[in-house]
Amino acid sequence: MVVLETRTTIDTFFIPHPVLGDDVNTMTEYEITETLDVKGQNCPMPVVKTKQSIDQLSEGEVLEVLATDPGSMSDLGGWADTTDGVELFDQQEGDDVYKHYVRKTE
Repeated sequence: MVVLETRTTIDTFFIPHPVLGDDVNTMTEYEITETLDVKGQNCPMPVVKTKQSIDQLSEGEVLEVLATDPGSMSDLGGWADTTDGVELFDQQEGDDVYKHYVRKTE
């Protein structure tokens, strides 16, 4: 007997968004309202500063967070999952910089 098992991971929920300069698309699907640079800062500061910055935005606006802490990938995801009024809709892992895109939803 063969048993098939489906596993859902966090990657299942991330839908890739086109980026500027993509062969198919020449514009992003979202407009960045503000950029927060937390490069060089470690946990918990990327999350603390993201919360402070997102509180200053209006509903529907997008915050881009630039970080060098690899832990920011899971830290910001966990924060967004447990915080009302925000949506972490994209994360990009570069060579030295991790980019996170957070939308204020209320």
